[in-house]
Amino acid sequence: MDLFDYLKEKNQNNTAPLAVRMRPDTLDEVAGQKHILAKNKLLYRAIKSDRLSSVIFYGPPGTGKTTIAKVIANTSNSIFRQINAAGAGKKEMEEVVKEAGEALGMYKKKTILFIDEIHRFNKSQQDYLLPFVEDGTITLIGATTENPYFEVNPALISRSVVFELKPLNKEDIVKLLKRAVSDDKKGMGKYNVKIDDEAIEFLAEAAAGDARAALNALETGILTTDMDESGVIRIDADTASECIQKKKINYDKSGDNHYDTISAFIKSMRGSDPDAAVYYLARMLYAGEDIKFIARRIMICASEDVGNADPVALQTAVSAALAVERIGMPEAAIILAHAAIYTACAPKSNSIVKAISDAHTALGSTLGLEVPSHLRDGHYQGAKQLGRGEGYKYPHDYKNNYVNQQYLPEGMKNSKFYKPSNNGYENNIIEIMKNMKEEG
Repeated sequence: MDLFDYLKEKNQNNTAPLAVRMRPDTLDEVAGQKHILAKNKLLYRAIKSDRLSSVIFYGPPGTGKTTIAKVIANTSNSIFRQINAAGAGKKEMEEVVKEAGEALGMYKKKTILFIDEIHRFNKSQQDYLLPFVEDGTITLIGATTENPYFEVNPALISRSVVFELKPLNKEDIVKLLKRAVSDDKKGMGKYNVKIDDEAIEFLAEAAAGDARAALNALETGILTTDMDESGVIRIDADTASECIQKKKINYDKSGDNHYDTISAFIKSMRGSDPDAAVYYLARMLYAGEDIKFIARRIMICASEDVGNADPVALQTAVSAALAVERIGMPEAAIILAHAAIYTACAPKSNSIVKAISDAHTALGSTLGLEVPSHLRDGHYQGAKQLGRGEGYKYPHDYKNNYVNQQYLPEGMKNSKFYKPSNNGYENNIIEIMKNMKEEG
């Protein structure tokens, strides 16, 4: 770093947003992420010993991906370079790789390349990095808000260790805010601020795990609030509420947030929890999920998890699917809630799933078995001469429209696939079938 770079960085530190200024210099100052940064964890040990291999940090905004990368830059003996995938091209990467190769060859100095928003690189850009990561020319640190298993090339993933960062808990953000208010060097200590505990609690909760959002809101509140007669800037809960915007759901329709939320939605209906089901429904609708996709999942659950325990569930789900296509949002939300709540509250049975699964399994050893002759089609020319359909008993000619005859192929006579549960209407099915056979 030359004099001009030093002065530039110093000026940026003085004028940068509070969230940037408050970034920690050491690992022990990093808020949260104890599941990967506790002293006995792999990442902590690797950074402390300066033996970091290529890694990818994955997590929502404001959870510390760039912060950890900056700590590594401060503590490592390696050369540290940073680029943002949103604006960087292949030429910039070529320059970094060239310098890294020279540093390694001439001075035996390793280079760490931090790529923010690595998911924005296309396949060819990611492929370009592969040989240099593999041969150790560069140690890669990638940061992404998107699931790397969806957005990063599998070959690059296989050469890296993926660390998932979690949203910060409320207590961690409260500590950060209090430190920012009192810190004279990097924080807002020179402004003589008095902030209510209620305001700090509100900001910490409203930030929804995003430390950057909380710090930005705090800074906005302090810089836009006039001092009182005693020269103090007072921040109460009302002021805090004006400084932080509505929470934004972290939801990507093609990534894991999409799959995680729909999974929770289905499991809530299957688990007979209408409150959770309607909550996840609201969450998907808030994020702009396709209403037809949601309707399809309700139909599947109504058949797979409710089945004949309440046949009306599938009818309700199908009706809802048709209705939302014709009506659209916002009224479609009510229709989807109707179907989801009905499905969640319905008695459950997966006997149908087991029946078709067992039948598929049985195919492996029974595909060669012939359909019983009396069940075969006897209407085409020459069928009677072959004995097709001969001996078939028409159920409606018998009492209760039932007659005992063999329907499964020979060798499968005693096979049972559909085994009704004792739940809901399936309990009636058991009685109906029993009475039919006893009286028939």
